[in-house]
Amino acid sequence: MNLYGYQEEVIQPALEGKNIIIWLPTGGGKTRAAVYVAKNHLERRRGAKVAVLVNKIHLVDQHYNNEFKPFLNGSHSIAHISGDSDQKEFFSKVVRDNDVIICTAQILENALNNTEEEKHVELTDFSLLIIDECHHTHKDAVYNKIMERYVEKKLLQEEGLPQVLGLTASPGTGGAKNLDAAKDHVLQICANLDASEIRSAKVHLAELQEKVPKPRKQYDVVHERLRDPFGDKVKELMGEIHDHIDWPDVTRRFGSQEFEQEVVELEKSGADRGNRRLRQCALHLRKYNDALLVNDTVRMIDAFNVLDTFNTHERATRGGLDDTDHFLFRVFQRSKVELQQLASTPEFENPKLAKLEHILLDQFGNSRESRGILFTKTRTSTHCLNDWIRTNVKLREAGIKPSPLTGAGFSNQAGHMTQRQQQETIQRFRDGELNLLISTSVAEEGLDIPQCNLVVRYGLLTNDIATKQAQGRARAEDSVYSVVAQSGGRELRREHTNEYLEELTEKAIDEVQRMAKRDYHMKIRDLQKEAIVTRRLALGKAEEKRNTHDPSVVILHCRRCNNAVCHGSDLQVIEGTHHVNINPLFEVYYKLGVKVCLGKKFEDWEPGHTINCKECGQDWGMEMIYKAVTLPMLSIKKFVIATPKGRYSCKQWKGVTFQIDEFDYIAYCQRKFEDLLPNFN
Repeated sequence: MNLYGYQEEVIQPALEGKNIIIWLPTGGGKTRAAVYVAKNHLERRRGAKVAVLVNKIHLVDQHYNNEFKPFLNGSHSIAHISGDSDQKEFFSKVVRDNDVIICTAQILENALNNTEEEKHVELTDFSLLIIDECHHTHKDAVYNKIMERYVEKKLLQEEGLPQVLGLTASPGTGGAKNLDAAKDHVLQICANLDASEIRSAKVHLAELQEKVPKPRKQYDVVHERLRDPFGDKVKELMGEIHDHIDWPDVTRRFGSQEFEQEVVELEKSGADRGNRRLRQCALHLRKYNDALLVNDTVRMIDAFNVLDTFNTHERATRGGLDDTDHFLFRVFQRSKVELQQLASTPEFENPKLAKLEHILLDQFGNSRESRGILFTKTRTSTHCLNDWIRTNVKLREAGIKPSPLTGAGFSNQAGHMTQRQQQETIQRFRDGELNLLISTSVAEEGLDIPQCNLVVRYGLLTNDIATKQAQGRARAEDSVYSVVAQSGGRELRREHTNEYLEELTEKAIDEVQRMAKRDYHMKIRDLQKEAIVTRRLALGKAEEKRNTHDPSVVILHCRRCNNAVCHGSDLQVIEGTHHVNINPLFEVYYKLGVKVCLGKKFEDWEPGHTINCKECGQDWGMEMIYKAVTLPMLSIKKFVIATPKGRYSCKQWKGVTFQIDEFDYIAYCQRKFEDLLPNFN
């Protein structure tokens, strides 16, 4: 393996067995440098074993095929395991049988917690941990859960812990706005990774800058629409709903992110209080606000379709309509034709699209070899922009061949992409079948995407790390990094702020690098001790919270219709993650929907159909076919929890105030199939 001088420079302490963080820009070859460290480690240390941890599933195959396999295969055995892999069922054996294991961090975390012998591993089973995109080692992220365990063992002076090598293009500032706070953030990342130092190119900086040139950055500023009758009509309808619930005057914030947060809180308040009128109006107000945000990003017809699809779906799936429902449907229905006509009037179209058209034509019209990435905020906007480009005659004639690229997780937006679909899309991009990816943040970090001539950030509000990562995608010679934003808008201000924060990050890292070794190590140790104390206190509080109420006195109500549907004692949890209702009588409260396809395999279970409230149609989750039984698996955010001390709602199960027992498969089967099974008691 041949490394550049700057790569050799940054890995030197790692070759000596020290824990370090490598800080190199996107495209600087961090992973290749890590492969070199792994190869050296395996050759010099008897019985060495390397774990390469990534935070996204698609990076498992990518690192295996593009980096580790080409240089290590033949001389060392390599296994790559993601959530789709059957090998995770025998993780401990895979670790024993291979020299290098590339996996998602969650798989390792699960194995560290698992008590089954064939799945359990210890940190001491490894001699080197390589942590990709290690700036995610903070707060409750899975990287940090693994490293908290590591740091605690080290402070207790346990032996045999692995060497740690972190890789990052930008640690960021952690929200800090001044140098001291930014420095503290960098030190905290170093403490979390137990790093003896953070390494960057100094001696060979000129070589790095030559190999990874910065793109030409341009601000493509768009002036506000002179007239927006479609948006004005939407705001008028929002005003009617606003007056119906007599909400304090917030009309001036319609169409903003701030209003979205306010209406989310309003919906929560309505649900917690059992005020169905307030909750339903809040849901519709949020959808109208979504339409305004879409109108500000893509076409008016896309915004109209958001409202039309929502109202059509609500009418089709809802049961037990009341006066509030009829009022809300009437508000949209009587203005539907007018909204559709306004959305089809070209003179009122979003000026950002004209600016984007100019940027794309300027790049692709001059070179049919161009490749680009268009970053946008939501999955909905990726599909809308893809449709706009495919139906735009000028862009088609310029040879632009677009495709959406989105994440694998489920959301209430347009459909997700499976890992295979992501890989196929990127391969088509690599082969030239596609030359423009329209992507959410999934393409900012990690994905092995070929060099691009053009990167466009289209109306985005993101942090400094995302800006740095996206900018690093424009790595071709004479590439362009464009920021499309409205004049005087928040996106423009945020981009300028991110530029400042990038500089602040560099200064903070430089300050950390120049600290006296003794001062640095004392600070790291103090931060590690503080983190352990804080974590133990938090765990104690969480346990205390979970014991606030007896499960038998807790009642779950449907969030939409407020019907009481089950007790807390009806619930059990499978593998610490999947919350199911084991009461056979629960089935009278729900109806089955469509078959769920998750696009990946699971060890002991598979999805069944969606489940919805029989009374109002609210989605509650889906069936879980676990081994030989089918159980309703619930999403807690679809319910309101009633206790003797009041009602509340929460987004995650960890927020509930009662204990949920682990699912006992044998006991459940004996109760359910008592006529067929023997009683072993």
